[in-house]
Amino acid sequence: MGKETTSTAGLEQVRDRLRRNREPMKKMLSHCMRCSLCAESCFLFLKNNRDPKYMPAYKVIHSVGTLYRLRGRLNRQALEKIKEIVWHDCVLCQRCYCPIGVSVPRLIGFARSICRSQGIFPDYARTDRQESWL
Repeated sequence: MGKETTSTAGLEQVRDRLRRNREPMKKMLSHCMRCSLCAESCFLFLKNNRDPKYMPAYKVIHSVGTLYRLRGRLNRQALEKIKEIVWHDCVLCQRCYCPIGVSVPRLIGFARSICRSQGIFPDYARTDRQESWL
């Protein structure tokens, strides 16, 4: 599905999916204490000179958190904005440790599935970019 063909109906399906998953997703988002313990187990965070944008908590708050903060105002631009976070800044390695039990991979995976449903995913054919985990 190309950018031009994404319909309002498609976004309404995303809004419905967000509504159906609201309780478990919001629970995990609200349980994050922003203690940054997850960051120490993230190799991307460590490899990228401890850049805060690679902290698992940051990735969750700025992807799934953004989707829920937008509520009914969700649009394609918002999904495009989180694309980099959910595909480039996280590899879903499941190493992130949360002492409270927040499942970062589940949250990021959910955000990826929302983006993918609207045809928003990386262009793996690009040759001008090296992945951050290499």
